[in-house]
Amino acid sequence: MKQLMLGNEAIARGVYEAGVKVASAYPGTPSTEINENVANYPEVYSEWAPNEKVAVEVALGAAIAGGRSMACMKHVGLNVAADPFFTATYTGINAGMVVVVADDPGMHSSQNEQDTRMLAAASHAPVLDPSNSQECKDFMKVAYEISEKYDTPVIVRLTTRIAHARTVVELGEREERELVDYKKDPRKYVSMPGNMIGRHVVVEAREKQMIADASEMEINRIEWGDKKLGVITSGAAYNYVKEALPQASVLKLGMAYPLPEKLIRDFAFEVEELVIIEDMEPFYENAIKAMGLECYGKELTGVQGELFARKVAAKFAGAPEPGPMTTQNIPVRPPVLCPGCPHRGLFYILNKLKLTVASDIGCYTLGALAPLAAVDTCICMGASISMAHGFEKARGREQARKTVGVLGDSTFCHSGMTGLLNMMYNRSVGTIIVADNSITGMTGHQNNPLNGLDIHGNPAPQLDLEMLCKAMGINHVVVVDPFDTKELERVVKEETNRDELSVIISRRPCALIIKPTGALMKCNEEKCKNCGMCMKIGCPAIRKTETGVYVDQTQCVGCGLCSRVCPFGAMQLSN
Repeated sequence: MKQLMLGNEAIARGVYEAGVKVASAYPGTPSTEINENVANYPEVYSEWAPNEKVAVEVALGAAIAGGRSMACMKHVGLNVAADPFFTATYTGINAGMVVVVADDPGMHSSQNEQDTRMLAAASHAPVLDPSNSQECKDFMKVAYEISEKYDTPVIVRLTTRIAHARTVVELGEREERELVDYKKDPRKYVSMPGNMIGRHVVVEAREKQMIADASEMEINRIEWGDKKLGVITSGAAYNYVKEALPQASVLKLGMAYPLPEKLIRDFAFEVEELVIIEDMEPFYENAIKAMGLECYGKELTGVQGELFARKVAAKFAGAPEPGPMTTQNIPVRPPVLCPGCPHRGLFYILNKLKLTVASDIGCYTLGALAPLAAVDTCICMGASISMAHGFEKARGREQARKTVGVLGDSTFCHSGMTGLLNMMYNRSVGTIIVADNSITGMTGHQNNPLNGLDIHGNPAPQLDLEMLCKAMGINHVVVVDPFDTKELERVVKEETNRDELSVIISRRPCALIIKPTGALMKCNEEKCKNCGMCMKIGCPAIRKTETGVYVDQTQCVGCGLCSRVCPFGAMQLSN
């Protein structure tokens, strides 16, 4: 049976067909749909982990216990998981373990263009690089075979265009696998220096063997064409090469690391000119040049942004340089908080009070954009708390009264708890605001330990945030509705003026969870003074026209925030 599938859906199907027992993940675009789809297969235990480090540790535990396992994340998630992952390549596994990592060339939804192949080489982990949905499914099976043959975790690397493109997939049946017997082996699995010195030797030997074997692997293949031009490529870039340079000879790398050295040398010997076309860093190019082979690529394409067929054709086939896509009559659509978003009231007040705001990764990052313009910094998950602490330690307590850290409920569970504990332990003065919207919003509404539901939407033990903060020794923990702007302003002023650590929980469910009541907002033109106060909350449903303010009824959800900031009572419910 054939089915049209996203690359992420096909990865999940590969997990199912490969007989995987355990899958753990933290949501992150462009990888989120993988575990969401794994959850549709009851034969596989699946879960949302609090963060990527936990997900990899769960997968490693399951693999050592004898069950095939999978962890998945976006590229920066591998940074969080690097601690256990780098050591897992030393300890090895028992049953197969695959870590799926989705890179984001072009930074469509990420803070950098990190190339997972670089971390794979540093950790000595093999990497597979599929180029369509069929390969996503098939390569997962191959990855488990490689993992078990060579006793190592394996990375399957996606990019945004592979994760989110749909191609036809031939479905297969699940291969049920018995658990591999677990045998206690502390010299292998206990990462003490004396044990791991010996395991490092194993890693080196394994890698040399994989380099030799890679040239015979079917996932690395040569497609002969005109031998005047030979192209080495993989993943999404392979599709662009086939479209832009259809006559060229192509060496398609299914294994991105370690490279099939003999196959590459044989290919290079046969072609007159050798070009490397790859997304992101010159990973292949540098490695192939280190083999003593003459090649080029990144000097033309650069390392910034993603490749596409027109760009490849322009750079390597003499085609006209692609011009900018036409934007005539197309309005600019910057990212914006949804109508009714609870974060809007919070950032409106923070901007009004002119506080320094260390923000975090999530929907609330959009509080940096005009007209809210409240955010000063955003670096990575959990950094908001630690950076607010750093501000206070660098500039003193007076600065602490002007600084807040803001992060969401899911991010707090991910990596905020340790930062808050650090503030308490080191006697920091400051205010942390947890924007609790009862969901993991930006990645598409995944559940988390603070909303009391699991990956299937079933009831789960719910973390009590207030009790947790108090258990850390924080005396002042206040819950406030961010749409009660007067009360929120009062609370923020009070808490930031304290000479000790405090936490504000800005609690209101995501607007996409609450169904509109049917009563929407409208502007009473007789009362409206056209003062522009309602525009300061940045709601996309509110427009300022030549004649006054207009509320777009197709976008309004009736949250009423605009009525709370209008000084003249002009914003009213329509019924």
